[in-house]
Amino acid sequence: MTPSEARRLRDDLDRRGGRLVFTNGCFDLLHAGHVRYLQEARHLGDALIIGLNSDESVRELKGPTRPLNGECDRAEVLSSLRAVDGVVIFNGKRATPLIEQIQPHVYAKGGDYTPETLDPGEKAALDAAGTDIQILSLVPNRSTTGIIQKMTASESAPAPLRLGVLGSGEGSNLRALLDAIDSGRLNARIVAAISDQEDSGFLNIAKSGGLPSHAVDGGPNPRRFDNAAQQHVADILQKQQVDVVVLTGFMKILKEPVLDAFAGRIVNVHPSLLPAHKGATAVQDAIDAGDKVTGCTVHLVTREIDAGRILAQAEVPILDGDDAASLHRRIKEQEHRLLPEVLSQWRKIPG
Repeated sequence: MTPSEARRLRDDLDRRGGRLVFTNGCFDLLHAGHVRYLQEARHLGDALIIGLNSDESVRELKGPTRPLNGECDRAEVLSSLRAVDGVVIFNGKRATPLIEQIQPHVYAKGGDYTPETLDPGEKAALDAAGTDIQILSLVPNRSTTGIIQKMTASESAPAPLRLGVLGSGEGSNLRALLDAIDSGRLNARIVAAISDQEDSGFLNIAKSGGLPSHAVDGGPNPRRFDNAAQQHVADILQKQQVDVVVLTGFMKILKEPVLDAFAGRIVNVHPSLLPAHKGATAVQDAIDAGDKVTGCTVHLVTREIDAGRILAQAEVPILDGDDAASLHRRIKEQEHRLLPEVLSQWRKIPG
C-alpha cells in the first residue's frame, strides 16, 4: 500500500465514524510475540496499517547484519495476517513523515516505550494529528533476540554477559541496551533490573520487556540509600550471578557490600567529559562554565564519586541557545551508542 492509499483508507473510515490504527517497526523475524501484539493493536480500531522499515532503514537502526528478511518478503508475510489491512514501506530511521501524511486515529507501540519516551519527532506528529497513543504490553519470553541467539548458538560461542542494570529515571539507556542485544551488537542478558523508584519509566520498560524487575526501598531518607537497601541490591545481583553491574541514571550512591562484591565490575554512564563536571548537575554545570564541548563518559565505579577509571568517552558540542534539557537529549544519544559498545568489549578490557 502507498502512503496515499493508506490516507484514503483513513479518510474513508473517518467519514463512517471508524478509526484507523497505525504502528511501525522492522518485523524482520516475525514471531508469536509480534502476531499477538498486532492482533491487540487491530482491536483498537477498524483497520490496521503497519509502517515497515525498509532494508536500508533496518540496517541503520539494527546494524549491518540486519534485516534477516528483505522488505518485500516482510511486507508479504505481514500482509497475510488477518489483523493487518495494509503495509507501507518507508525509508529513514523514523516514521514521522508517514504519520504526518496518514494522520492515524490511533497509534500503537510496544510496552518498552511510554508516551514520554517516544521519538520526539514522531510524538510531535502524533500530537499534531490528535492521534490517540496506546502502549501495548510485550509478550514475555517472545523476542527476536532469543530466536537469533538460539539459531546462532554454538559450543564455542562465549556465554552472554550477565548484566544487572540499575536506574532511577525514564530508562532510555536500558532501552538502548535492549535494542543492542536485540540487534546482536551486544552478546548479553539482562538478568536483573533494579530501581529505587517504584513508578519509574525504567521499571516500566523492564517489566514490559519481561526482565526480572525489582523496586528497592532506599529507606526513610529520600537522599540516601540505607544499609538495608545496599544489602538488598547486593543480594539480588549475587543471586542472579551478575557479571557486570550497569548504572544508568541511578541516583543513589552505592556502598558496601555492593562495591566490595563487584569491585572492578560496576560501570556508570555520566553526562560529562570526566573529570570535568562531576555530580548530579553536570549538564547545567557545563553550560554555566561556558564550555563549548561536553559529552558523556563510561567509567568504573569506585568509592569516590565519578572518579573511577575512564573506559570510553564521546563528545557533544554545546550549541547557542542550548538549555540543560536540549543538551542532555543530545548527550543521551551518544550514551545510547557508547554504553553498549563498551559492554560488547567487556571481556577484552584489561582488569
